[in-house]
Amino acid sequence: MKEVILTQIGGPENFAVREALPSPLPAGSVRVRNAAIGVNFIDIYQRRGLYPVATPAVLGQEGAGVVIEAGAGAPFHVGERVAYLSGFGAYAGETIVDAARVARLPDGVSDAAAAASFLKGLTAYMLVRDVFPLKSGQTALVTAAAGGVGSLLVPWAAHQGARVIAVVGGPAKVAAARDSGAGDIIDRSATPDIAAEVRRLTNGRGVDVVYDSVGAATFEASLDSLAPRGMMVTYGNASGPVPPIAPLELARRGSLSLVRPVLFHYATPDRLPMMAAALFDLIAGGVLRPKIAGVFPLDAVADAHRLLEAGGTIGSIILNP
Repeated sequence: MKEVILTQIGGPENFAVREALPSPLPAGSVRVRNAAIGVNFIDIYQRRGLYPVATPAVLGQEGAGVVIEAGAGAPFHVGERVAYLSGFGAYAGETIVDAARVARLPDGVSDAAAAASFLKGLTAYMLVRDVFPLKSGQTALVTAAAGGVGSLLVPWAAHQGARVIAVVGGPAKVAAARDSGAGDIIDRSATPDIAAEVRRLTNGRGVDVVYDSVGAATFEASLDSLAPRGMMVTYGNASGPVPPIAPLELARRGSLSLVRPVLFHYATPDRLPMMAAALFDLIAGGVLRPKIAGVFPLDAVADAHRLLEAGGTIGSIILNP
């Protein structure tokens, strides 16, 4: 079996391909032959050392494929199509996953669409249904709106009746955000003062919530874009970690709330089937249309990381084992 290991913390040049023997399958787990593997920014954070990992390590958070072996007590059968959240180990031809982190794939969702959207789509679910449940008539600001999560978050928020102001970088991403259902779009390359533009678009009020995955580069502008009692949701650090902020500063800016959610605290074993079903229903129904920015063979994972880090992608990147 082929797998990609991270030999040491650092750049994408530290990936290496090796042949590995299959590991024994624990009870309650399944072995999945991967058909498509998702590439996520959390993989980059781990590779860089922002999120510590012990090396050598097989990275990769999600994938889709076919169950080829089911351990004792696992509620899946050989031959079933599934998507999964693994935490580690997806950058391989086969992955062993705790069955509690696995969901059946309906016929209307392809392996590629599932790998491009499972972790990211569940993140969107967490953001708009759990962390700040959007209601019709509310206004949300979404940064990195053309990225892997953003391109699913924007249409999901619009589907729930919210007004979405999308923040992107460049004309191509403006078109992508518009296609996803954003009502208003701010191109950072043409309008660098995001908060001022948000105030203009909202007649001075600000937005009810900011969903931000950019991090340090947009943190202050995001806070300044909020209406009184608004919520800042920071769920990524593409430009670097956000700086510390004192609670009194949040009070001074309008009794704001700040939260940093983690998907695995929401996609718990008892909730994952419900969340996955909602995601797959919206994909099968055409509300969500996972965009694939690039497809790479497994042994070109370093190139996939370089493309994602460059910041020009629209949608998700996947690997074909």
